[in-house]
This record gives sequence, C-alpha cells and structure tokens, in this order.
Amino acid sequence: MPQFATKAGHRALREVRRHRSFASLRAIGALILREMQTSNGRASGGYLWTIAEPVGGIVLLTLIFSVGFRSPPIGTNFAIFYATGVVPFMCYLDVSGKVANSVRYSKALLAYPAVTFMDALLARIAFNTITHVMVSTIVFTGIYTILDTRTDPQVLGIALGMVMAITFASAIGVMNCFMFEAFTWWQPLWGILMRPLFLLSCIFFMFDDIPQPYQDWLWFNPLVHVVGQMRRSFYPSYVGEYVSHLYVFGLSLGLLAFGLMLLIRYHRDLQNS
Repeated sequence: MPQFATKAGHRALREVRRHRSFASLRAIGALILREMQTSNGRASGGYLWTIAEPVGGIVLLTLIFSVGFRSPPIGTNFAIFYATGVVPFMCYLDVSGKVANSVRYSKALLAYPAVTFMDALLARIAFNTITHVMVSTIVFTGIYTILDTRTDPQVLGIALGMVMAITFASAIGVMNCFMFEAFTWWQPLWGILMRPLFLLSCIFFMFDDIPQPYQDWLWFNPLVHVVGQMRRSFYPSYVGEYVSHLYVFGLSLGLLAFGLMLLIRYHRDLQNS
C-alpha cells in the first residue's frame, strides 16, 4: 500500500510538472490577447486601428514629404525612399516604447505567481512584432503596387532589416524597462534624447553623402545600419558597405543581457516600489 501511494505521488508530481511547463506559454498568450483587447478596444474595429493608425501616419508623412522632395538621393521615387527609412524607424520607436513599459503596464498581474516579468516582456515583443510586420507589409506592398518605384525588393533582405530593428528595439526596451522604474527622471530625459534621432537616422538622406568626421560619428547609431539594410534590399545598385549586422546584433544582445540581468536582480523591488 505505501509503495502504491509512492508511485501515485510520483505520477501526480510528473503531471503537475508537465502542466506547469506550459504555464509560461499560456500566460504569454493571455497577455497578447489582453493587448489586442486593450489596444483601441473601445473604438469600432478594435485591433484593426492598431494597424491602421501607423499605416495611415506613414502614408500621410510619405505623401507630404513627396511633395516637397520630388527627387530622392537614390532612385526616382521619393515615396519608396522615405518609406524604407521611416518604416523601420517607427517600428523601433514603437516597440522600444511598448517594451519599456511592460512591467508598469502589467504590474497588477505580476502579483500572481503564474505571471512573471519575462512573460510580460515576451508578450509585448511578440504582439508589437506581429503588428509592425503587418504594417510594413501593407506600406511597402501598397507603394510598390500603386507607384512606379523602379526598385527590386528582396524579401529576405527586408526581413533581415526588420529583424535588426526589432532586436535593437527589444534590447533598448528591456534596458529602459529597468531604468524607467528605477529612476523617475530617466523617462523624460530619454524622451528629450530621442527627439533628434529622427534626423540622425538617415531617413531623409544617404549615409554616404555625409562629410567627415560626422560620418564616422553617425556610424555608431544602430538605426543607420537598419535603414541602410532596408535600402539596399530595395535598390540593387546600392551596396551600403557601411552596414554592419555584427555591430547591430552584438550591441543589441549585449544591452538585452545587461537589461535582463538588472531585471532579474531587482524586479521584485521595482514591483513593490
């Protein structure tokens, strides 16, 4: 009888462990569904507005700047030139901002043992990645279909550019997830530091046209490499030798590891503060 009870106990323990092994995936899935419901949830159309808003904003900016800049630095169509810069930039800006507020946004849920800060981070990264992949697909397909861009889009190259943007955005977001909660003055300061980034990421001009020594300084901006990767994926004649995947991914993984280390060490203190 005791032997039977022991075997039954081991079997029950294995079932509990098997059940708990999928708890994180269920938590992430539930958090993603929550994001979909709360993103413009009261508006008619709900989640569709999450996609329509950035698409509309990018299209509107593209049309406005197309009127003022009819001759782009490369190619013959300003719309596609501008889109190759602004699409990955807006992806970085939105994903990094949303990931940075993951812990704050899900603070009430993190009190439950089944939900961890990693679940909140992964849910926001996954949700916003899906959103911006759809946004970029709609924008690029729309411009390429409607206008005569005279470009040759390379899907793998475009995908690599988006992966670079999302990886860097996730790393900055994770790092700021700790910084925003640990230091109240960092978030407004970060907002000030990000304002000139729109002009310093080669959205309106080519990196190759920047004179020295400013070109060497600007090289350290990872978004310059992201935009360069996107543009050489559309323009076959553009080599973009300055683009360094190693630099972007290396810097991103380093920041990501450091940010996660800080969150693992101090996330309880941040949640209770």
